[in-house]
Amino acid sequence: MAKIEKSQYKKIKKMYTEGNTMSDIAKYFKVPLDAIVYAMRKAKIPRRSMSMVQKIRFIKKPASFQIRKINNEKSKKILIAGLMLYWAEGYKTSKSSGVDFANSDSDMIITFMKFLRTCYKLDEKRLHVLLYCYNDQSISELMQFWSKKTGIPSEQFSKPYVREKINTNSRQMKYGLVHIRYSDKKLIFDILKRINILKKELCVGGGVVYHRSL
Repeated sequence: MAKIEKSQYKKIKKMYTEGNTMSDIAKYFKVPLDAIVYAMRKAKIPRRSMSMVQKIRFIKKPASFQIRKINNEKSKKILIAGLMLYWAEGYKTSKSSGVDFANSDSDMIITFMKFLRTCYKLDEKRLHVLLYCYNDQSISELMQFWSKKTGIPSEQFSKPYVREKINTNSRQMKYGLVHIRYSDKKLIFDILKRINILKKELCVGGGVVYHRSL
């Protein structure tokens, strides 16, 4: 088995600290993986935790989208509108596997779709819609309605969530409610980062901002 010299331990530690895997390092030195494992043990280089391994894998994984340049006033307005909508109605926990924006207002859904397509070059096949409706509504008509509003083919709609309507006098959403989803965790991270920047700009000093009447 090919050996790693002690003089190379420092380089191995540097590469491993920078996020390279042991396989990456083995390829760099053109030695078997076992040689790197042995060298790291001899050099007392601590192994990463599983959570750190997953974090590095996530960072190295290429995004499924590209960030577009916002270079005109209309696009800036769409950007801010989209961020505000997601801030209010989007799923925002770190456990989310991607973007999830829910609403029954078609104008809000259209605005959010404009935001996504204006600010990002998406892989359109990763866009999915979950329809939420009642059992006395036409699922096919609702899917056709939302497909037209979102520009997302009905083939990319998940199985609808149909709820039994118990109280006939209750207020009903005419077109149901939809979840707009995009399956890439890096996209929600970018949106949340932009929201945090916007929050800092709007909430300087914290508290309620008001103007004293003259």
